[in-house]
Amino acid sequence: MKIMPKLAIAAVLLLSFTVAHAHHSFAMFDLGKDVTVEAVIKEVQFTNPHVWLQILVTDEKGVETEWSIESGAPGMMMRNGWKPSTLKPGDKVTLTMHPLRNGNPGGSLVRVKVPDGRTLGPGAPPAN
Repeated sequence: MKIMPKLAIAAVLLLSFTVAHAHHSFAMFDLGKDVTVEAVIKEVQFTNPHVWLQILVTDEKGVETEWSIESGAPGMMMRNGWKPSTLKPGDKVTLTMHPLRNGNPGGSLVRVKVPDGRTLGPGAPPAN
């Protein structure tokens, strides 16, 4: 019966690796493409493991669509100029992202021009 604990430990380790690997994958984003939008902040989720920006983008026909933008970890972002209060609902921003490969409205933050005029990145210094 000593083999069962070893199998259980192996299964837990394998599952942990799979979850950690999936969490750090950026395969869902088209890293070779940048999309820039004018948007209004709907919500900021400044929580671990990643900060999320919910933005509202209005197209040329006046149709408003909500986009989900993934950013870096809160600690990384704070070391590079972010605060939980940097963006608030209603703020107008210019945001550049790597879009989702599947075409859904979302992406990975590249940089955003915040209302005070600064340009901030996703947790590292902004790519210019």
